[in-house]
Amino acid sequence: MDGRNRSIEAVTAVDQLRRAFGCFPSGVTAVCADVDGVPVGLAASSFTSVSVEPPLVSVCMQHSSTTWPVLRRAPRLGLSVLAEGQDEVCARLASKTGDRFAGTDWTASDDGAVHVHGATLWLDCTIHAEVPSGDHDIVLLRIHGVSADPDAAPLVFHGSRFRRLAAL
Repeated sequence: MDGRNRSIEAVTAVDQLRRAFGCFPSGVTAVCADVDGVPVGLAASSFTSVSVEPPLVSVCMQHSSTTWPVLRRAPRLGLSVLAEGQDEVCARLASKTGDRFAGTDWTASDDGAVHVHGATLWLDCTIHAEVPSGDHDIVLLRIHGVSADPDAAPLVFHGSRFRRLAAL
């Protein structure tokens, strides 16, 4: 059944599930690469560490994404865990229109991984595997390089809005 033909009950169930998933706070990542001399990127909140040996993380990519097929072809991907105050960067990267990198400082590696300045963590990655999973693919990324600023607070997404961590 496609999205246009869902019953009222199915739409309500999807909305309830989205609200329920929003109860779990997550960080927000930028997955970016230089593709033919142009930065290409998207925002993903479904990021998690997977393995230390081999070094793997995962992100989930929606099947309807028009950006992921472009990024998938890049030899290297930059994954930046966005920091507190980078909510506008996230909003631009999540946008369907406009220049996603307008007003964003970034750096591209020699291999084409693009990292967002000011992020709390930068990973230089290649695609290790993709696992079809419902309306998304779980993408396992192998880490080839890492740089971190553990003192920078992460951007947190919870309940459909950006939040801050508070020290106890």
